[in-house]
Amino acid sequence: MLALSLALAFLLLWIGAGPAFSADQGDAKAGKIKYGQLCVGCHGATGKGDGPAAAALNPKPRDYTQCEEMAKESDSDLMKVIKEGGQGTGRSPLMPAWGGALKDSDVLNLVAYIRSFCKK
Repeated sequence: MLALSLALAFLLLWIGAGPAFSADQGDAKAGKIKYGQLCVGCHGATGKGDGPAAAALNPKPRDYTQCEEMAKESDSDLMKVIKEGGQGTGRSPLMPAWGGALKDSDVLNLVAYIRSFCKK
């Protein structure tokens, strides 16, 4: 009975934790291509949130070069925002949801590239 209880507790913890994703699993070079296609208009070529559309946006896009703030975000959190958009995650409703257009591998690649702004 104890073994069954321990197994059930482990299973519940494992399910509750959800999948762990890491930018290390992504390809930053491939992410840079997707970033150029989908993100640069708002977040800017250097990730400072100063893309051509940013001037007209309120709130302003996230500045990925604020490394202390970015360190507070897990890779799974960033993946969720990219997939579900700002409105789906309680953030800016101006951030579109890309989950329907991107594979998980594309999202991982984007996270890896976004993380590269603080590795320079």
